[in-house]
Amino acid sequence: MAERESTKRERGSPYLSHAVGDALRDLTEKRLLDLVKSEPVPNHLAIIMDGNRRFAAAHGLDVSKGHAKGRDVAELLLDWCLEVGIRTLTIYALSTENFSRSSDELEGLMDLYERALRDIAVDERVHRHQIRVQVIGNRSLLPARVQEAIEVAEKATQGYSRYRFNVALAYGGRDEIVQAIRALAREVRDGTLAPEQIDSDAVSRHLYTRDLPDPDLIFRTSGEERISNFLLWQAAYSELYFSDVLWPGLTRLEFLRAIRSFQMRRRRYGE
Repeated sequence: MAERESTKRERGSPYLSHAVGDALRDLTEKRLLDLVKSEPVPNHLAIIMDGNRRFAAAHGLDVSKGHAKGRDVAELLLDWCLEVGIRTLTIYALSTENFSRSSDELEGLMDLYERALRDIAVDERVHRHQIRVQVIGNRSLLPARVQEAIEVAEKATQGYSRYRFNVALAYGGRDEIVQAIRALAREVRDGTLAPEQIDSDAVSRHLYTRDLPDPDLIFRTSGEERISNFLLWQAAYSELYFSDVLWPGLTRLEFLRAIRSFQMRRRRYGE
């Protein structure tokens, strides 16, 4: 009788339940990874990393801790993309609108970006996989120390072309298009370009992403279903995937679900 009672307690143990849950999750993740790797993946994945502040509030953390955890997930994301063979990754780290946040929060973010950029310049993964790092956005809005860190990261990886890792900092899609229009207007004024020669290719040549393919998939966390001024021109035919998971809580399993969702769609390009 005592042995039966002991067995009953073990079966009802929360530790046993967690172990079974973990095993099922691992099995699901492995199966999904096999499926994802069996079919073409997005060539260019763009991520709107949303939810750091809400994650911090939900877990009783300072906002800075939420941003720090978000950075940790961004590093994992790079590994996940390499694992499935995604060649180009662009993350939306700081929008032009984000500059309306408090000075304390912005100062903490700038510290985070400076450290992250200097770290990535010496990251073993970056050099082993030959990943070219590029920052897109209005750099003049960033502190000198962050601009210097950008130069360090870009210079350390400028000779690479196997993979591309792009960080959108002080980035705004409308601002990017306005800057392109101004550049085209100057060329028309100077007589090097006729107005009739302005087409979509001409505009694309003047964007921050001029040497990058347009994103195949734009993935946003946090439950919000909009692209928030991110890659407005480039997203014309991008597939969209929205997840309720807050960015610091993103898991490899949820990442794989997003890629698998993309693989199961038929891209019509206006057909």
